[in-house]
Amino acid sequence: MTVTPYNTPTESKKGQVERMFDKIAPFYDFLNHFLSLGIDIWWRKKAIRYVKDNQPNRILDIATGTADLALEAAKTIQNCSIVGVDISEKMLEIGKEKIKKDNFQHRISLEIGDSEQLQFQDATYDAVMSAFGVRNFENLEKGLSEMYRVLAPNGTLMILEFSKPKTFPLKQLFDIYFKNFLPVIGRFKSKDKNAYRYLYESVQQFPSFEEFTKVLNQVGFQNTQYKSLTGGICAIYLAKK
Repeated sequence: MTVTPYNTPTESKKGQVERMFDKIAPFYDFLNHFLSLGIDIWWRKKAIRYVKDNQPNRILDIATGTADLALEAAKTIQNCSIVGVDISEKMLEIGKEKIKKDNFQHRISLEIGDSEQLQFQDATYDAVMSAFGVRNFENLEKGLSEMYRVLAPNGTLMILEFSKPKTFPLKQLFDIYFKNFLPVIGRFKSKDKNAYRYLYESVQQFPSFEEFTKVLNQVGFQNTQYKSLTGGICAIYLAKK
């Protein structure tokens, strides 16, 4: 079963996700940092360190949103250029303001784009990355295949994504927080009763660590591995082309 934000059968998941992020864009950064107690900032910093290992010159940030991951890459990796792609125009507008504020316009560019139909030539980027975005793909394999296609030989893939803790009591606490507390706070601030319910449901449906690395292998990636973060609440997935 495909999990969607608004459960409207006449509208694609992609269309619903775009509509959701356009609606919550003004509150997205605040809620991310508040609801994760700021841990999401540390997750991005750690993830970018793995991207930095190969000193990529050209980086593609899939589902860039408000450009937090792209900005972290620009601050950490010297002389790299970054293109961020997202389907939500409202999220990109906020990202562009942040880029301008930090004076990274010369190194980061953002554009509207469908992650499952990228408008880039094969083998264009030294690294392809995404933070909390692949979970929203309408067709997971198709989106990952596009990431593989535009990645240069020996290039690095880095995906940062929520996962499900397995150990007691973190598993139980995680479920209570994500299923009950987080949607209430998210709805109060963003005025969208569905967005943070969808977050919980989409995390529940997303493949486990081992299952997702298998999907990456099936798409063609090699040397796939994962790094569990914060007791399994989040994970960094790494692979090579």
